[in-house]
Amino acid sequence: MILHENEVPNPGKSGWVRPVVYVVLLCLIVVGVWRVYQNRKLAAQLAAQQADALLSRPVPVQVTQVVEKPMPIYLEALGTVMPYYSVTVKARVSGQLDHVNFKEGQTVKENQTILVVDPLPYKAALDQAKGTLAHDEALLADAQAEYRRYKALYEAGVVSKEQLDLELATQGQYEGAIESDKAAIETAQLQLNWCTVQSPITGKIGLRLVDPGNIITANTTNLVIINQMQPIAVYFTLPENQLPQVLDMLRDHRQLVAEAYDRGDTTRLTSGELLTADNQIDTTTGTDRLKAVFTNADEQLFPNQFVNIHLIMQQRPAALVVPSSAVQSGNQGAYVWTIRHDAATNTDHARLTPVKVALAEGQVTILDGGVTPGESVVIDGADRLKQDAVVELNATRAAQPSFSAEGNPNLSPVAQGLEHSAQTTRAQGAHGGRGGAGNKRTHP
Repeated sequence: MILHENEVPNPGKSGWVRPVVYVVLLCLIVVGVWRVYQNRKLAAQLAAQQADALLSRPVPVQVTQVVEKPMPIYLEALGTVMPYYSVTVKARVSGQLDHVNFKEGQTVKENQTILVVDPLPYKAALDQAKGTLAHDEALLADAQAEYRRYKALYEAGVVSKEQLDLELATQGQYEGAIESDKAAIETAQLQLNWCTVQSPITGKIGLRLVDPGNIITANTTNLVIINQMQPIAVYFTLPENQLPQVLDMLRDHRQLVAEAYDRGDTTRLTSGELLTADNQIDTTTGTDRLKAVFTNADEQLFPNQFVNIHLIMQQRPAALVVPSSAVQSGNQGAYVWTIRHDAATNTDHARLTPVKVALAEGQVTILDGGVTPGESVVIDGADRLKQDAVVELNATRAAQPSFSAEGNPNLSPVAQGLEHSAQTTRAQGAHGGRGGAGNKRTHP
């Protein structure tokens, strides 16, 4: 339809179309928002159901048993192995090093000949001193004969008293010369003996510092170093607040056992005893230096080796021992997760049990209470537990230590106690355990 210039459009049709369009659009928006809300609500419900399902599933954990056994209470310190005696061998005479009578690294005995300096010059000096003595002895014999003659003449009144006294003085001069010659012979003999260098101690000899054929200087040139290895010493430090209890035991003449562990503080090397403490505290570090002595029969300790020292202060006859991985810390203090078996449902439940830690000793912890011997505690998987959560005891064999509970002399009682716990747990697992799963432990 063609409108003329004077014609006005009819508003009747366009007036109701626009509100209808707005209503339709609004309905579409409402429907879209509602669908989004419903989808999110459904997703939240599904997530909650999945979370509830996960929470209701048993949590896999690994457990071990609380062990009651004698345990040492000790102080830990860092130590350095030092030779009990260390000697830097030097020649006491100068000359050419003739030959060497040892193999590097061998064990030499005290007074064993290890080096020889060319003795020919000193042998010649000894012969010369002996010749001088023979010459002076001949002169003395002549002087003694002259004195006897002059004495007879003096008694006959032929010579004066002054002449007799002169002959007596000459005889005394030769006697003094002979004494000097004897001292010179002793000195020459001593110098000749020093051409043979002997080991002053029994110990292991080090690498040769001078080769044969070199000219060495008396009391100056270092020839070789000898270290006494059996026994051997370990020097370590303790803070001054731990020193009084150690000094009290030393004053009471109580023997304190010191155990040396490797750098990782996992393997016991050997045992010894505390010898003494230094007589002053280092003001720069607030520590005192102590010395322990080890027989070192198997030479597990070597000079300048770094070791960890466990200075045993006492033995607890009935200590409650658990792996350190079982002990957790929270706002309520230290606690462990213990396992309780529900016979009605044949399920195992985890319970948070507060404990009191007496001493943490590396991989094991001694408790003063809260648990009982033989009770199962969680050592792996505790981060997913909550109170009374259903758990599944993991039957997978964990890596076990390579020692036996019957008592390996190379292992400490702490390590033997852990293995005894592991063997007990494995035995229960072999018989089916509770709930059809055996209890296995991992070495913490």
